Amino acid sequence: MEAFNYLLNSHQRLFWVYILSSIVITALVLWRKPHLKKSLFSKELWWHDSAKLDYGYFILSLFIKALLIVPLMLSAYEVSDVTLKSMYEVFGSFERMYMDGVYLTLLYTFTLFVVSDFTRYWLHRLEHSLAFLWKIHKIHHSAEVLTPITFYRVHPIENILFGLRYALSAGLVTGVFLYLFGIGLHVVQIMGANIFVFMFGLIGSNLRHSHVPLSYGRVLEMFFISPSAHQIHHSVKGVESNFGGYLAIWDTLFNTKSKALHVESKIGLNEKSQHTLKGLLLSPFLKGIHI
Repeated sequence: MEAFNYLLNSHQRLFWVYILSSIVITALVLWRKPHLKKSLFSKELWWHDSAKLDYGYFILSLFIKALLIVPLMLSAYEVSDVTLKSMYEVFGSFERMYMDGVYLTLLYTFTLFVVSDFTRYWLHRLEHSLAFLWKIHKIHHSAEVLTPITFYRVHPIENILFGLRYALSAGLVTGVFLYLFGIGLHVVQIMGANIFVFMFGLIGSNLRHSHVPLSYGRVLEMFFISPSAHQIHHSVKGVESNFGGYLAIWDTLFNTKSKALHVESKIGLNEKSQHTLKGLLLSPFLKGIHI
């Protein structure tokens, strides 16, 4: 039942609207490149040992999140409350700034999205730069084939880190906006999701973890992460590039953007210890031990 809720939640990659849009985009790609049809719908892809492991891990992760992660998670509301109180203590009271409601909503929505994406880039980059974080993150990179379910091949500790990252970034932004403009903040949403998140979901977020070779072209990919850009990140040669979530501007600014537009090497790392459910969970802590 919980897995079914992912189809109805606009904050999840498996939201039915995003899946439908991915199917439409894939159909358009196949219309231009019909030779890909056999490989994209092959048993070797969807029933690969790596893909089957993703399916099993996805079900297991539902229970882990419900029993261990959600009860421990800090909320953006708690962070915003602490931020607001701290700003009053440091800067004191003042006459709040006025901004037309429409413009304030647009500014707040945009700021939330950009700050969240910026912090996502840096946490992701640190996961590749710091040895102890890489041990946890590389289970995601151990996938040898990519399907939309691969998105959820994430260690519980990484789930906690990204949950804290979002709570801190959204909470800090909200607390600052409350201090400057007062109550009455709203986010522009479509079907319950931030409009920017929703729009990126429509243009192929699901296809990032797939073998559909969809590039936005060299100019647009300076600003936006395409499915091909993230597929390159999952390849052996491109693993130290394209760290962005939705926006590629951080990779462009900090010189971590791949020069390639398509995957040029095999997907996944040769991590035999991570070829089982137990291995995905325990391998970061059991160096050199066969699981």
